[in-house]
Amino acid sequence: MNQKPKVIVSAPVPPDLRERLAERCEILEVPTGQNPAEVLGEDERAQIEGMVCTVRTKVDQALLDALPALKVSSNFAVGFDNVDLAAATRRKVLICNTPGVLDGAVADVTIGLMLCLSRNLVAGDAFVRSGSWTKGAFPLTRDIRGKTLGLLGMGRIGRVVARAAQAFDMKVIYHNRREDPQAEGLATYVDRDELFKSSDVLSVHIPLSAETRHSIGKRELELMKPTAYLINTARGPVIDEAALVEALRAGTIAGAGLDVMEQEPLPADSPLCALPNVVLQAHVGSATHETRRAMIDLAVANLMDALGGQKPQAMVNAEVWQARA
Repeated sequence: MNQKPKVIVSAPVPPDLRERLAERCEILEVPTGQNPAEVLGEDERAQIEGMVCTVRTKVDQALLDALPALKVSSNFAVGFDNVDLAAATRRKVLICNTPGVLDGAVADVTIGLMLCLSRNLVAGDAFVRSGSWTKGAFPLTRDIRGKTLGLLGMGRIGRVVARAAQAFDMKVIYHNRREDPQAEGLATYVDRDELFKSSDVLSVHIPLSAETRHSIGKRELELMKPTAYLINTARGPVIDEAALVEALRAGTIAGAGLDVMEQEPLPADSPLCALPNVVLQAHVGSATHETRRAMIDLAVANLMDALGGQKPQAMVNAEVWQARA
């Protein structure tokens, strides 16, 4: 009888899904976010063929060296900035992720932040709770209907946001490195500077990479309208946070809605927490029961398919799979 492949589970896998995984694999538990190289012994590490983990696990050269038999690492996330992709590809380690299943949930938070900013809903809640309403009316806010929504990054999530914006009669423009044929009828392609200049709301939907880190800085913020809002539900470090704080304090832009930050969890003494024109969320774009379940289902399916010789649904470095095939 063939021996079951040994796999690391370093993500919140529900009991029923864990049972299915255990039928085909031998599971070695590593607490979420901890380095498997520090938790498992050398003999155990030498036999690991697969891993399902969160973005808190750094799949770098050191971990790849510590897991010499690793064939697949499946991220419980759509992002993969925790992975040294070049090193993994050189070692022929397949990297999988969970795109598609979280698009709607992240788009919902994007629209929610847009409404919170334009209608000042967070301050409005505090206004009522504090009794201030008994002393006078709440200040006027701004409409989003008929305004221009700019999308930096027109991928799966961007397209869902664009469709939702149609319900608010918004004009939608976008910028990618190249025009997206799937955006036809949803949004109009513009160059990058024009996106920042023309948007009343600018929403960020780009992945984090060496190229995109701090790609939105002082220059881009100064291109924006003083009445414009910036929303980020992608990755915190794509925005130069110090430049953003400066722009928010100076009134260069009207406000920001952030589900992601450069440092997470965000400490209470962060300058962002003291700014009244910022709405903050705790990286909850995909944090619904339904979406997280769909994500972990896909992450585990990717792992089992790859180890079982079946093509996974979602692969980041598909060239590794093609070479094996």
